[in-house]
Amino acid sequence: MSNIKPVIRVKDLVAKYGELTVLEGISVDIMPNEITVILGASGCGKTTLLKNILRLYEPFAGSVEFWGENVLDMNEKEFDDVLKKTGMLFQGGALLNSISIYENVSIPLEMHTNLDRDLMDKVIRVKLNLVGLEDAAHRLPAELSGGMRKRAALARAMALDPEILFFDEPSAGLDPITSEALDSLILTLKKQLNMTFLIVTHELASIHRIADKIIFLDGGEMLFYGTLEEAGKAGIAQMDHFFEVGRF
Repeated sequence: MSNIKPVIRVKDLVAKYGELTVLEGISVDIMPNEITVILGASGCGKTTLLKNILRLYEPFAGSVEFWGENVLDMNEKEFDDVLKKTGMLFQGGALLNSISIYENVSIPLEMHTNLDRDLMDKVIRVKLNLVGLEDAAHRLPAELSGGMRKRAALARAMALDPEILFFDEPSAGLDPITSEALDSLILTLKKQLNMTFLIVTHELASIHRIADKIIFLDGGEMLFYGTLEEAGKAGIAQMDHFFEVGRF
């Protein structure tokens, strides 16, 4: 039996919007140094699961553990300390349009560290170099292509050297070539920095390129968790149809 422990453990999670139950009884372990993709048809609760794990929405019931600690029992300061070890790439990037890429990446460092300006400058430039934007540091988000904005948002998400990165539809709005380049970057970061990724995506090509494990949601329930190879052998009708038609 493996001694590797999950970095995130979700147990019996129930998510509601008012009286509407969106997720029911979700239990899953997210393992370290893997890329886990949450997928399923539109409206199945993919983003809701991500947001409940991060407590952007408070789960109605169940537990969410990060590194063995139930974060639902934590106060705001305690959970903030946990979040400092994670990074989040929102669907639209969520860059501040009025400041440069350099200044956007500096925000987490200014908020959560006491680094002097010279060291902060080095950290920012390392992160921009990792995503191939070292020459775009002083440009505004509006001056960048969609793929470059996603990479800039990724650099900001990595500013505090997170152990886990959360992505919500990283390829949304990107052309296939740019999407493939972003996937290659994600795989490189996983290999170089031993990061764990939890990604919501509806892009079949991306899923096949990057996923170590998949979480398949349908009707508010988790029908499958495992590798793509295992998924192909599972014989779950909803999942087979999903991969066959590629519709979300």
